[in-house]
Amino acid sequence: MSRISVRGFAVASATAVTAVGSVVGVASGSTAQNNDAEATASGTTLLADIPAGQQAQVQTASLTQQADAQAIQADASAKKDAEEAARKAAAETAIAKKEAAEKAAKAAEAAAKERAEAKAAASRSKDISDFPVASSYSIAQLQAMARQMVPSGQFQCFSNIVDHESDWNYKAVNPSSGAYGMFQALPASKMSSAGADWRTNPATQIKWGLSYMNDRYGSPCEAWSFWQANRWY
Repeated sequence: MSRISVRGFAVASATAVTAVGSVVGVASGSTAQNNDAEATASGTTLLADIPAGQQAQVQTASLTQQADAQAIQADASAKKDAEEAARKAAAETAIAKKEAAEKAAKAAEAAAKERAEAKAAASRSKDISDFPVASSYSIAQLQAMARQMVPSGQFQCFSNIVDHESDWNYKAVNPSSGAYGMFQALPASKMSSAGADWRTNPATQIKWGLSYMNDRYGSPCEAWSFWQANRWY
């Protein structure tokens, strides 16, 4: 064989890419730094020693090898980033679920507490028969009476409505509509559902007013919220 044919066979073999360390530099555009490279790198094949017809193949193989290595590195980096993002998303989801659970637990606890307080207040609440009928009552007496019938957590809302409707005057009459009493019931006879003495007994009116607010709005505070938005209830 001639020298050229041996070189050509070497390039055509699978060792062509790995055996040419200096070829990689040439294929990537670099310039040899030392003219004695062939002497110091024993057994290294230079691009110049490869037949011209095979040089493009060597350069292509070298660039392909570099691209493959870069692709592998990029895939590994992308996989690492994806795993990190997944861990972060899982942690955020867990935190959000924990916060939602804690919020729901607090809401349930508050609702249970409110129900317990309402039940306790109801058990302590006095009936209209517990209040002796008088010929007249002061506002303080009417408010004290209401406090014994309305749950403590609802009293302020209850009182706000009475303040605006009648200023705690259980005999108040609207000359235009005929609405009557502390709650300005219309028609006034509706209060008879709480007792026949609704015209003169403020305890009967309080019982009716509380029942009306609970039945129509759910509670005095819900009734007060509606009143504030509409100026009536």
